[in-house]
Amino acid sequence: MTSNKSEHLIYPFTALVGQERVKAALLVGAVDPSIGGVLIRGEKGTGKTTMVRALAELLPPISVVRDCPYNCRPDDEHTLHDECREKIAAGTVTAATLPTPLVELPLNATEERLAGAIHLEETLRTGRRHFEPGLLAAANRGILYIDEVNLLEDHLVDLILDAAATGVNRVEREGFSLKHAASFLLVGTMNPEEGELRPQFLDRFGLCVTIRGAADPGQRKEIALRRLRFEADPKSFVREAGRTQHEMRRMILQARELFSSIEPSEEIWDLIVDLASRAGVQGHRADIVIAKTARAFAALNSRRRILREDVFEAARLALSHRLSGSLDSSPENNQEALDRLIGGSELSDMEAEEAGGSSSEGEEFDTMQVPGSAAAGSIVFDFLKKKSPA
Repeated sequence: MTSNKSEHLIYPFTALVGQERVKAALLVGAVDPSIGGVLIRGEKGTGKTTMVRALAELLPPISVVRDCPYNCRPDDEHTLHDECREKIAAGTVTAATLPTPLVELPLNATEERLAGAIHLEETLRTGRRHFEPGLLAAANRGILYIDEVNLLEDHLVDLILDAAATGVNRVEREGFSLKHAASFLLVGTMNPEEGELRPQFLDRFGLCVTIRGAADPGQRKEIALRRLRFEADPKSFVREAGRTQHEMRRMILQARELFSSIEPSEEIWDLIVDLASRAGVQGHRADIVIAKTARAFAALNSRRRILREDVFEAARLALSHRLSGSLDSSPENNQEALDRLIGGSELSDMEAEEAGGSSSEGEEFDTMQVPGSAAAGSIVFDFLKKKSPA
């Protein structure tokens, strides 16, 4: 049980041990939420919720229109809702800074609680329909987290995935029509032992990754020791991780600025569509997700060029839940087929040097690093490896 002393402090993202591929997927989503969300599958007690909350704490604050329930950006007229647009036209808007929102959706949520509803008492009092924004509004420009997403009612999953894909929530209630921005990183977690998502919902998640408890005794020991240290003295533990947290925030901001200027070359596009085609995926969503994910990997590595290794790692995240197979196939038992599809691909010496050499001179990372020496055996995040002291 967690000590009360740690109630208001979040376990640092950069203190998480192992699980490189899960952390890589979350970082990709933080750079480009349009990828379509991250589904984390795994057994209970593997830190899924801890990772999501740690990511939210890691993200930089956002600038909003003060008192706006939709977290509207004061400098973006295209995403403003009507009331904020009127305030800006009248010159009565002031800005405020808020932490990146993290909205956790309860399993018993109703459609009205999620999408918003007409506030009857206020409507009767004023004679005008008054809309009460829902959780999709609160999650705008932040993270919407659904634990046990496989147990959520299908119509709610469909509503959330539609909003995540379009960046807009449309509400039709009793002759009342409204739409507002709902751009968020969707993260769903689930234990497959408790039931599967329907295939059409599974495909709508951009990335899917399976998390398992650490098998290595040394890693298991380190996980337990760090958690006990955090519970015993959370302030000191969080302070100790401060430098690496700051570096990671800086990396995410730089990647957000860089990724939109990165375009896959013809060779990279040929590789992407070849992988998707040989995987037998339906439709074209996988091709687009792989391209966006590879672009985010390049941006996180401060590169303007997408490497083949970026594509291979992106394919591992985007294809495991989309491979064509038997009716009882799952992302977990698709891993062998995915390894055969992607395995055996080698980087050229030039690519390996470029991918591994993007660190700033003299920059050091201690044992609290993210996502570690390499993303599940790749060199995608090799620039975060611990440097030897000079």
